[in-house]
Amino acid sequence: MIIRAIILCCTLLGTMPLFAQESTDVIVMKNGDRWTCEIKGLSGGVLSVKLNYVDGTVAVQWSQVAHLDSNRLFLVKTESGAVYTGRISTTGASNDPPIEIAIAKVPGKEVEVAQRKIIKLSQTSEGFWRRFDGALNTGFLYSKGNESVQYNISSQVAYTRERWSSQLNFNSSFASNSDSNLSTRNQTDINMSRLLRWNNWFYAGTASFLQSSVQGINLQTTLGGGIGRYLKNTNRASIAVIGGIGWQNVNYGPKTADQQIQNTAVGFVATQIKAFKFKKTNLDISASLIPAISDPGRVHFNTNAIYYIKIVNDLSWNFSFYGSWDTRPPATFPKSDYGTSSGLSWTFGNR
Repeated sequence: MIIRAIILCCTLLGTMPLFAQESTDVIVMKNGDRWTCEIKGLSGGVLSVKLNYVDGTVAVQWSQVAHLDSNRLFLVKTESGAVYTGRISTTGASNDPPIEIAIAKVPGKEVEVAQRKIIKLSQTSEGFWRRFDGALNTGFLYSKGNESVQYNISSQVAYTRERWSSQLNFNSSFASNSDSNLSTRNQTDINMSRLLRWNNWFYAGTASFLQSSVQGINLQTTLGGGIGRYLKNTNRASIAVIGGIGWQNVNYGPKTADQQIQNTAVGFVATQIKAFKFKKTNLDISASLIPAISDPGRVHFNTNAIYYIKIVNDLSWNFSFYGSWDTRPPATFPKSDYGTSSGLSWTFGNR
């Protein structure tokens, strides 16, 4: 399993956009500072720019930008949920200057959006690889006293287009010590969503695969689809809820003879919460409540949470929590598996 995780990480690193670009963008701050740079993107109220004479990227407070101009192609997301692809520039001068977006696919068409209403900018292009962004998180703990070793590795990779996006999340952990057997947990989630005609509404599909030696689960497969809505979508926070129905198949270990494989129709309610603080911290939480339809009274609950503290540039320290619960597992099987870890995180792409 460790080898598989290493291979996955190497694959993820191969998706990084490594192509150098010219620094031809211009931004002017409200205090009069003027920079010729490369605008990397906007996320969590932080505008990331790269200067030829500075190693790494510079974090700029979005609300303090008075003027900008770029001929690059950006994916622009707004508070209302509207998404555009085009080139951006500032029109006029005020405390909240309108941002003009020249729509890429419709020559001559332009849209103006108030600066404070723009919550995300991502460099994009017609090229496939430049649309990826993501993060790689690691954690390791060793204690000589009882020869205890614990490791955790997780990653998130997203591919974004104007009206739809897909995301792959992977989490792997193992723990061992001299007094107990090796325990492992591996989870992979694949999510896809597409915006509906009504801004901030979307439909989504999800596939989740879980292995947990603690709960005796060889493989738990959950497939589902439903409708979601962004309740909050600003430069400080993003909150989305999704509801729908699905199917779950669980293959248990050899502790039980009559219930090794279970198939269940399920409903699900999921939430995704992200919170940002300028240049300092990020919080990313995903959770899903999965009640069984064909087995009334049984409920699964899964959650993953990561709290990032920025160290420098794309490097952060993370504290993470994972957990899965089942209110009615087969007899003799545990109801829960959860744990925490801490380590380094590295982001790449447009994140």
